Amino acid sequence: MLTHIQGLHHVTSMAADARQNNAFFTQILGLRRVKKTVNFDEPSVYHLYYGDGQGTPGSVMTCFPFPNIARGRPGVGEVSQTVFAVPEGALGYWKDRLASHDVAGLEDSTRFGDKRLHFTGPDGEGLGLIEVAGDARAPFADGPVPAAEGIHGFHSVTLRLRDTVATAEVLRFLGYREVARKGAVTRFAIAGGNGADVVDLEVRHGAETARLGAGSVHHVAFAVTDHTAQLKAREALMDAGYQITPVIDRDYFSAIYFRTPGGVLFEVATNDPGFARDEDSAHLGEALKIPAQHAHLRDRIEAILPPLTD
Repeated sequence: MLTHIQGLHHVTSMAADARQNNAFFTQILGLRRVKKTVNFDEPSVYHLYYGDGQGTPGSVMTCFPFPNIARGRPGVGEVSQTVFAVPEGALGYWKDRLASHDVAGLEDSTRFGDKRLHFTGPDGEGLGLIEVAGDARAPFADGPVPAAEGIHGFHSVTLRLRDTVATAEVLRFLGYREVARKGAVTRFAIAGGNGADVVDLEVRHGAETARLGAGSVHHVAFAVTDHTAQLKAREALMDAGYQITPVIDRDYFSAIYFRTPGGVLFEVATNDPGFARDEDSAHLGEALKIPAQHAHLRDRIEAILPPLTD
């Protein structure tokens, strides 16, 4: 069992329209855009990062907006919902706010005693808010959402699977333990984590396999402190028989990836160097940052990418 994982690092989803995506996460959810860069493998497409004031691991939603991409098909083998933590008593504010912006899919629920508000993003992505008492993480305070009701970071992701047994073993190997079970949902949590500590597994026997597209989560990343911890995690995963990629430099963290038996793509990402490595922390997400291997294409990239705001 690993002892290096600290909780979630980021969640990366697919989108169809960069402008709409940016407006939803910054103007409706009130997150800060902490980095505006491009997809390493397809530099004609943005890679946008949204989170708390500094893009702290455990708070960052990242998006690949591919123009005119087809809508994803929900199913098994995917992250079906990404849930953010808000202060206790804030769900009433959020229900009114999301309704005033005509956000779809609003639904109240309770899971394992926690109040939740479900909704969908502009591409149909499954999102949620949950009240968490005593969350010490600071929300982004300079956006349209007051800090008293602001998003602190992730609470959890839900993985929808045809069978949960093998994926549960992966989570246990990563250091998670089962803490609750009710009906089709089993909850795993990591002790002493970064606040984004929970992964829920939902079993859907006989459901069709998800199809990746707009609104789909591409992968979910787990946090480790640094490169040394990542290498130890990689070695342990390889020794356990998982097929792991080499370490890949993503500029703001390094990453390794592996596909879980249930079909979900997992990443293990470092907390360092962070989003302020190439931009003053007061101006995160303002300038377009181009990875070094694509720097010679800057003029062409800038001509292709649509503006995110007026």
